[in-house]
Amino acid sequence: MVSGWKFHRNDPLEKRLPSKVFNKVVAWLSGVKLHDFNCGFKAYRREVVKSISVYGELHRYIPVLANRKGFKITEITVSHNPRRFGKSKYGINRYLRGFFDSLTIAYLSKYYNRPMHFFGRLGLFSGSIGAFICVYLTILSFLGEAIGNRPLLLLGVLLILVGIQFFSMGLIGDILIDSSFKVQYNESHVEEKF
Repeated sequence: MVSGWKFHRNDPLEKRLPSKVFNKVVAWLSGVKLHDFNCGFKAYRREVVKSISVYGELHRYIPVLANRKGFKITEITVSHNPRRFGKSKYGINRYLRGFFDSLTIAYLSKYYNRPMHFFGRLGLFSGSIGAFICVYLTILSFLGEAIGNRPLLLLGVLLILVGIQFFSMGLIGDILIDSSFKVQYNESHVEEKF
């Protein structure tokens, strides 16, 4: 896949600066070292297009998705002309959507095939804090203090429950990954027989 790089941008500073920050953050999160993820000039092999699925506003992250599938990504400089007509659609909503899409790509890049590594950490963190709070309150209870109407008790129980839910999400994610690999494996063997 070849991605364009608007080397000499003809945009105002308020558009260039956030774009530069965006490109640095995405390159850092994904490990794909491109200068311009937002450039609309891209060339793909047919295999790239057929193997990735793009939904929502993930079109900015096509190089990251292609890299995750094992394709080689490179970039070339392209000329960039200043806007002559219309108004830019850049605004706070676009930055917010871009932030959420960056989180999606960061998750997909690092934890797509191992969701328990992500959700398990969150569950362990939340559950440990909840357990610590509950142990602390249990000690206070043995020392004769009333703990039944303390908000800290509710927080401790809530954190334990949230930790269990994160663990459950990780296990369900791992089961789904395992099932999809088995289905792909069986389909590839059926195709080989015919």
